[in-house]
Amino acid sequence: MTLAVHPPVDPMLARLVRTLPAGPELVFEPKWDGFRCLSFKDHTDIDLRSRNQRPLGRYFPEVVDAFRSLPVDRAVFDGELMVTKAGRFDFTALLARLHPAATRVQRLRVETPATYIAFDMLAVGDDDLRAFPFADRRKRLESALGVRGSVIALTPSTADADAAATWLHASSGSGIDGVMVKDPAAPYQPGKRAMVKVKEARTADCVVAGFRWLPDRPEVSSLLLGLFDHEGHLHHVGVASSFSQVRRRELLHDVCPLGERPRRASLATRVRPRGWGGGQVDGCRWPVDARDGPRLGAAPT
Repeated sequence: MTLAVHPPVDPMLARLVRTLPAGPELVFEPKWDGFRCLSFKDHTDIDLRSRNQRPLGRYFPEVVDAFRSLPVDRAVFDGELMVTKAGRFDFTALLARLHPAATRVQRLRVETPATYIAFDMLAVGDDDLRAFPFADRRKRLESALGVRGSVIALTPSTADADAAATWLHASSGSGIDGVMVKDPAAPYQPGKRAMVKVKEARTADCVVAGFRWLPDRPEVSSLLLGLFDHEGHLHHVGVASSFSQVRRRELLHDVCPLGERPRRASLATRVRPRGWGGGQVDGCRWPVDARDGPRLGAAPT
């Protein structure tokens, strides 16, 4: 790729707070509950990268096609991959898109199409925009996207804190689980918690149904959380991922003996949830005689 910014690039991160900060020149955006994704476009060459540098393009061919159709030839975007099912954003359906079979990928692109919601721009043409203020990057992003269809969308943005507060109470099907707070004068700082994310404090007793590995070392990246319904069926409800390095090693000691590393390349290792008698959840299969998995008490969501 002949881009001003080349992969791998660590995305800029955010620190968590529980109330909207006050300030005369802050910008507010929805916090989307999907897969963080940096998108590198060099004419028809498209590279979609997860937060942990995993390639995602093969799982979302409709998003790759949409980037190829953008009028800008060379650019780097930051955004979120989302999946809609029955008119609602569905994280479980998004997880199901990470399937190794090409035939399944082609079927799911029609049944549960993905949307890429762009909220930042790192480069365009020969210009590296990371040192530019966010306000300037936002203008370049708006210009690059223009009027787009349903596959690539521009995230809403407002300076009205009262309007932003409505995103804190958005319904689960909206795909929004909080508010991002940005400084219009701030540069893009890869890997640093230079933004603020606002989420209401909510807790739930969850089952750990599996975990993801870090791409570069054998440590836990995130825990896959589930809840049982009244009929005893386990449903995916989210992930827990904000762990210190020490905690990641402790979690590896806790959960690795309970799971089985997949034989094929996969993002996740499965753990048998307590009370689960064998079967399949979200395309992941456990044997009947697997060991019981742990529960989380009052896990933050």
